[in-house]
Amino acid sequence: MKTWISTHNKRLRCACMSIIYLFLAGFVVLNMLAYKHAYDMLFFSDQGEPTLGPEKLSLVQKMSALFMGVNIPRPTASFSPTVINDSCKQVAIPNGEASYLGAWHCQPDQSDRLVILFHGYVMDKSSLIEEAKVFLQAEYSVLLVDFRGSWESSESYTTIGYREADDVASAVSYAEQYYRPDKMILYGRSMGATAIFRAIYSFDIKVDAIIVEAIFDNLLNTIKNRFTIMGVPAFPGAHLLVFWGGLLAGFDGFSHNPAHYAVAVNCPILFFHGEQDTRVKLFEARQVYDLVPSAKIFSSFPDTGHESHLAHSPEKWKNEVMNFLNSHL
Repeated sequence: MKTWISTHNKRLRCACMSIIYLFLAGFVVLNMLAYKHAYDMLFFSDQGEPTLGPEKLSLVQKMSALFMGVNIPRPTASFSPTVINDSCKQVAIPNGEASYLGAWHCQPDQSDRLVILFHGYVMDKSSLIEEAKVFLQAEYSVLLVDFRGSWESSESYTTIGYREADDVASAVSYAEQYYRPDKMILYGRSMGATAIFRAIYSFDIKVDAIIVEAIFDNLLNTIKNRFTIMGVPAFPGAHLLVFWGGLLAGFDGFSHNPAHYAVAVNCPILFFHGEQDTRVKLFEARQVYDLVPSAKIFSSFPDTGHESHLAHSPEKWKNEVMNFLNSHL
């Protein structure tokens, strides 16, 4: 009997140890995958075809992306500034030691109102050409800015709006020094909106109005949404991705929250959001809106997702933007 009990206990201990080892091995593998995904999402590659957005991937492609990682080349384009208007010129904005931001400045005759436009994640300033044209037609000057790592700017990385807040501050300072507009408006889409919010929160930037599209409430939730689109449980993968991403980029990813930055917004602001947006859900953007203490408007677009609302609903976009600016400037 004692021999049987002893043998049974040994088998039980072996089974428990095997489970522990399997758990530890799985934890290590999960962290390795999270680290690779975080690195791939933050540091742009210099070759290969970009991985499609999660909404466009087939099941096989999703499995490949989950286990092999994604490829995100440095955002670039081949346009000339004159694609917007003959008055547009290329400029370089100093952005710290030995770094700079590529930008286009377009100045209509005698315009004393300036809109600075900031693009989204893995995009560049050419993604905002059509929006810039609308502002120009309304006799606003425009300054389209490439964030660090994109097209005509230096560096080859992104921080999903965290250090891009420094870029917003640099662009605003440059505009104040060289263009001296009577009125300054900031426009940002997705990551650009987040960078604007953090710049206002961190640097106490003063502008006359803000327009944001597709702003997320916090980094963890927007990463969770990507997992949902991929058909993968968000826990613990999203949390590990935010942890490693923050560690790689040098900040606490769990504290990168526009909903927290919102309390610092001190000027009129217009929110746009697509009701079909699966990357940033409508109620998440509304949570940010609710926390803004200044004059504000929230407008949703029933048929658009995480994309340009101007491209899908041009008349609605133009009318609401111009009504907002005419009312508050």
